[in-house]
Amino acid sequence: MISRTKIFLMILVLAVAYGFTDGGKKTNEFRKVENKAFKEGEKLVFDVNYGFVTAGIAVMEIPKIKRISGREAYHVTFEVNSVPSFDWVYKVRDRYETYIDVEGLFPWRFEQHIREGSFSRDFAAFFDQRKGKAKTSEGEYEIPPYVNDIVSAFYYARVLDYSEMKIGDKIRLQNFYKDKVYELDVKFLGRETIEVPAGKFDCIKVEPLVKEGGLFKHDGNIIVWLTDDEVKIPVRVKTKIVIGYVDAVLTQYEGLAGPLTAKH
Repeated sequence: MISRTKIFLMILVLAVAYGFTDGGKKTNEFRKVENKAFKEGEKLVFDVNYGFVTAGIAVMEIPKIKRISGREAYHVTFEVNSVPSFDWVYKVRDRYETYIDVEGLFPWRFEQHIREGSFSRDFAAFFDQRKGKAKTSEGEYEIPPYVNDIVSAFYYARVLDYSEMKIGDKIRLQNFYKDKVYELDVKFLGRETIEVPAGKFDCIKVEPLVKEGGLFKHDGNIIVWLTDDEVKIPVRVKTKIVIGYVDAVLTQYEGLAGPLTAKH
């Protein structure tokens, strides 16, 4: 006769094998999102201009797919560095990392390391998407399903369908930062053809309404131009800061998930 202990152990083994652990949520219960916009190996390089001066270089990259929390995830890095000739004015060494679930396009982990002048800030969060918890060095917080960090939200915005949207329409997302969940609406501003060092592109123009945890120390208005095609790569990002604007323009790209049909 099989003992109750052996029966329990057999059930536990089956539960692990079929993904019923971690609070009872099956691993196959996560959403699946079609993604034709980006893939492993994509690399986008931008000049970061302040006025008429190229103050820095920004690189958004998906160098590899890594396994995290039992799932395949895009390891995304975003770095902004001031150029040596601008360091004496305002030295910047910013780095962001996020791990975005390949199938569901939601984040598992986020890191922010900001070094701007004398200012520094470090933040990291693990998103336990099975239990609905964000775990940081400051504590553990409740999060809604598929909550974003600011970088994963940027990539998720690239897979959205803007074809039927009218000027002023909003797509509602949510962004976790520090200890709270913030509303993160993406406002559709229309279409525009613009020219940057990487070429001339037909673009979708959007405004992420960031309330906290933006891509720079001084959070403010952000306008993003995405190519009006399936890959929707950002070709220009204009950010309001305390004095003036920072304007990032695409200079190089490689490893795209598909053709740039929006390019002239």
